[in-house]
Amino acid sequence: MNLFGVMQISASALGAERLRAEVVAGNMANAESTRTPEGGPYRRKQVVFESAAPKFQLALGGASGGAATAGLSGVHVREVVADATPPVMRYEPGHPDANAEGFVAYPAINPVVEMTDLMGAMRSYQMNAAAINTSKQMIQQSIDLLK
Repeated sequence: MNLFGVMQISASALGAERLRAEVVAGNMANAESTRTPEGGPYRRKQVVFESAAPKFQLALGGASGGAATAGLSGVHVREVVADATPPVMRYEPGHPDANAEGFVAYPAINPVVEMTDLMGAMRSYQMNAAAINTSKQMIQQSIDLLK
């Protein structure tokens, strides 16, 4: 794999992790939203990543020869899915969204889980940015050797 391929893979991961951080921020912002245009409380969203590379066996087979790894192209977001966890029911009879029994459906969002996801996205973003900087330095050193 050439150094520009490494930069392409890291750049795709940067975009995917940016979207992941945006989704987590949206989850945190809507942690108390009891009403949405679709009806009911906000549903927590999660990002599903997918490799944009050929099948693992092809990449692994080419790793020994080095030819098949040239087709690697990184990661992309396959979809953003709504969490299937049922909403948290709280007894608040005076709330405008309370049902007949006085319970209000709140999103099943745990701030600790969301902050952990955000920290993971930030760390991954930092690592991919570092990989791009390292690739840049290696390319620059290669150019300096040719002088």
